[in-house]
Amino acid sequence: MFELDAFHLARIQFAFTVSFHILFPAITIGLASYLVVLEGMWLRTKNDVWRSLYHFWLKIFAVNFGMGVVSGLVMAYQFGTNWSGFSQFAGSITGPLLTYEVLTAFFLEAGFLGVMMFGWNKVGPGLHFFSTCMVALGTLMSTFWILASNSWMHTPQGFTIENGQVIPQDWLAIVFNPSFPYRLIHMAIAAFLSSALFVGASGAWHLLRGNDTPAVRTMFSMAMWMALLVAPIQAVVGDMHGLNTLEHQPAKIAAIEGHWENPPGEATPLLLFGLPDMEEERTKYGLEIPALGSLILTHSLDKQVPALKDFPKEDRPNSTIVFWSFRVMVGMGLLMITLGLVSLWLRYRHRLYHSRPFQWFALCMGPAGLLALLAGWVTTEVGRQPWVVYGYLRTIDAVSLHSTLQMSISLLAFFVVYSSVFGVGYVYLIRLIKKGPQPVDTLTSNTSGTPARPLSAAESVPEEERI
Repeated sequence: MFELDAFHLARIQFAFTVSFHILFPAITIGLASYLVVLEGMWLRTKNDVWRSLYHFWLKIFAVNFGMGVVSGLVMAYQFGTNWSGFSQFAGSITGPLLTYEVLTAFFLEAGFLGVMMFGWNKVGPGLHFFSTCMVALGTLMSTFWILASNSWMHTPQGFTIENGQVIPQDWLAIVFNPSFPYRLIHMAIAAFLSSALFVGASGAWHLLRGNDTPAVRTMFSMAMWMALLVAPIQAVVGDMHGLNTLEHQPAKIAAIEGHWENPPGEATPLLLFGLPDMEEERTKYGLEIPALGSLILTHSLDKQVPALKDFPKEDRPNSTIVFWSFRVMVGMGLLMITLGLVSLWLRYRHRLYHSRPFQWFALCMGPAGLLALLAGWVTTEVGRQPWVVYGYLRTIDAVSLHSTLQMSISLLAFFVVYSSVFGVGYVYLIRLIKKGPQPVDTLTSNTSGTPARPLSAAESVPEEERI
């Protein structure tokens, strides 16, 4: 039975903070690369549409970047306060990897972010573009090191254990562990898709409001091309990641599929929907397609997939959670592919900027990338349970010794602070988006004197559009 003790409260607290945090880096990673494209196109064509879009999304990037940094600091402290057992066991690996992130990604971003934000009229176009590229590279390098650390926790290698602590032996093996390449690419594409849908929803909102300008059309069109081209690639990468997970974490795959046992001589079916019951060890009300599970997971019609009953009860992930989180992720992915295909059809019919039902569809799909990303992280992290370092350190052995009262108070404090501080940030982001891309003559007047302030960007939003 689930008990709301200090252990579970610590897990809930970390899940809350990390879920809140990941929303900002996901958009930041995608927008940073998007800004590189926008500024590069402006340098190449000198078309003021690209410059207008660059300055519009630069302000939104700045707010996301700031909130991402602040929310990320909290997680680093939680490793010591709530998960001291994990830090003591694996700190010799996770500590250096996080340090490498600071020495590479953070230093790169810190060195060039100021030039990128405030140097448009202070440095030459080439140096400014280089600064934008370096900030984008920094976000990707940060992704590299974070995913290296997290992937090692899923597929650990390159170490020995002495006196209950991990001792690194081969850093290349640690960084480039078996799941790392798949998870890095999967996460990077997820960030690009999340940002593209965010951009597309912004463009759709302005089109629905009658703000049919070249800048709005351009950002809407780019987002739809991104959905069309990249969403299918993400599906292929996800399939490859699934095959890698089947090899290294078969219990996770069994939980995702809600698959409990293998009758002799029968291929594994694919459960489309159902309700996994951990107590009764079966999936109720299952709707399945015979043999399709074997075809998808083994690319064969006769091979069987490991079942949950093949593993001891204490080593099984919670199938009830990951079964549905995985299907939410896949469902959002299918909607993204649909969005891209419909946009291609409307583009062919010259209706892309005039179809209001499609614009409403694109607007509603704005948070779909982030929802899929969160569902994917829930699937992979809950699916790793009951381990923190898979096969070596259980989650129950990693938690710090705190009372239930202490964890309850701190969780409540996090909820109140995050809801208030970041709630204000979200409101401000919406106001920025409502303002929309501005004509170049307006940008020139705003940037000819002192550096532009990101927090002044929404001051001219019409009163009727403020929230």
